[in-house]
Amino acid sequence: MILPDLAELVALRGPAHGLSLHAHRPALAQLHGAHRSALRGRGLEFEEVRPYAPGDDARTIDWRVTARRGRPHTKLFREERERPVWLLADLHPGLYFGSRRQLKSALLLRSAALLAWVAVLGGDRLGALIAAAQDQPRIFPPRGREAGVLPVLEALVETQPQAPGVPAADSLHTALTTLRPLLQPGSLVLVLSDFSALDARTEVALATLTAHSDCRLLALTDPLERSGLPAGLYRAGLPGRLGWLDGERSRDAWLEKWAARQQRLDALARHLGLPLTRLDTADAVAETLPPLLRETAWAA
Repeated sequence: MILPDLAELVALRGPAHGLSLHAHRPALAQLHGAHRSALRGRGLEFEEVRPYAPGDDARTIDWRVTARRGRPHTKLFREERERPVWLLADLHPGLYFGSRRQLKSALLLRSAALLAWVAVLGGDRLGALIAAAQDQPRIFPPRGREAGVLPVLEALVETQPQAPGVPAADSLHTALTTLRPLLQPGSLVLVLSDFSALDARTEVALATLTAHSDCRLLALTDPLERSGLPAGLYRAGLPGRLGWLDGERSRDAWLEKWAARQQRLDALARHLGLPLTRLDTADAVAETLPPLLRETAWAA
C-alpha cells in the first residue's frame, strides 16, 4: 500500500472547503452519551449588553447594569473566533496494518490532514501533538492559516511508521497527559487513535483533559479486526516473531477480544459524554469525513 506524501495531504484542502467543526449540529459533534454543550470554557466571548426581552435566559442578566439603569438588561455572547483546535495523533507502529484500501496509519494521516484544513479554513488556529514509536511527542503550538497546517502535515509524513511494530503500552496516556497543560479552556481536541492502549490510566487522563475542553474521539478500525481471519493457516506476528495462526479456530477468541475493546471505548465515550466516530480503512477519507462535517437538520 502507498504511504501518503505531503502533496497528497496538501491536496485535501480542496475537499475541506465548505466544511466546519462548528456547525449547529454536525454529525461529528453528535453525542455518544448524555447531552453536552459544544461550547465550553472560553468557547463564548462577551459581545454587548441590551435590554432584557421575553425568552432571554435569566442566567445572562447583567445585574450591575440592571441596578444602574433600573430595568433588566441581559448579556449577549458570540462564539469565540480563532479558538485553538488541537489534533492528537496517536501514530504508533501498530497502525502499520490494513487489509483494504489503506493502512491504519495512512487513514490517520489523511483524516488529520482534512480536519486540519477544515479548522484553519474556518478561522481557527491549529495545534498538534504527534505521538509515535518510543520518541517524545512532537508538539506544534496553535497557529492560523497555512502556517499552522504545513508544519503539522510535514511532521505527520515524516513520523508515519515505515514497518510494523509493537506500540508503547502508554503511548496514548503519555500523549494525553502531555497535551493537558498546553490547552486553553474551550479548546477543541480531536483524538485520532485506534485506542488499542486504552486502560484505566488512559481513561483518567482523558477525563482530566476533557474537563475544560471540547473533545471528540475518532477511532481507526479495519474490517479484518472486526471479522477475524478467514478459514485457513496464516503466518502472523511481527518480523522475527512470526507464528502460525488458524483462522477458524482463533475466530471466537479474536471476536471476543475485539468486542470487549469496542465496548470499553463505547462505555468511556458515554460516561464522558464525548462524540465518538469510527473511521475505517476500507473507506476513502475524502468521501466519508465531509458528510460528518456538514450541518445536519438536527435541532440542538
